[in-house]
Amino acid sequence: MSPAPRFFCPLPLAAGPLTLPPETTRHIQVRRLQPGDALVLFDGAGCVWQARLAHMTRSQASAHLEHALPCEPASQYRVHLAIGMPANERMDWVIEKATELGAASITPLRTARSVAKPSGERAARRLQHWQGVAAAACAQSGRNHLPTLHPIADVADWLHALAESAPPTMARQLLHTQSSPMLPVGAEPRLLLCGPEGGLTVDEVQHAITCGFAATSLGPLTLRSDTAAIAALARCVIT
Repeated sequence: MSPAPRFFCPLPLAAGPLTLPPETTRHIQVRRLQPGDALVLFDGAGCVWQARLAHMTRSQASAHLEHALPCEPASQYRVHLAIGMPANERMDWVIEKATELGAASITPLRTARSVAKPSGERAARRLQHWQGVAAAACAQSGRNHLPTLHPIADVADWLHALAESAPPTMARQLLHTQSSPMLPVGAEPRLLLCGPEGGLTVDEVQHAITCGFAATSLGPLTLRSDTAAIAALARCVIT
């Protein structure tokens, strides 16, 4: 028997009937579930419930929540990713794969060589879209804690804020050139910084190093920024 389909439901979850929000309803409609079908609802913060679809119309659905399910601890997510935003849909792919691999948080950065530099209302819309991408990746992968998606920031401002904050509690590692030492394998807490297409500028690299980042490498090949970010994250979480 195949497992019950999973759906993100950003509402308080407790035993009994629940009217589902529009976005959850749309995803259930896409899966063509019918009243009586089993499903799993998760709130993205560690609450997971076995449920059964109770009612479905074109615009509304309700479910009956039966019992809570075990959930992985949030503490297992230890790697934080900051990336100079790649162009077009590549950032969607980074969000999706980083979520599946267990990134604790993701910070999109505007850098000197970034092709995409959304700001203001456009940046807010992109962040909302990426939150949906992360929720879908959690539903697909079985992850129950959504990663924290930080607002888009200028890399200089972000590094300045790091420098002004409390002393670092985790390793800070910058993906740089092939001549740098290899990125260490292991699941210890760390903050990864990856540049955009074309990499970070010399000034941006130096700023990162003065903020405590150690330059590291993924080997002799030159990878695209989105490939490098996900390869680095996989190296940190898959042992």
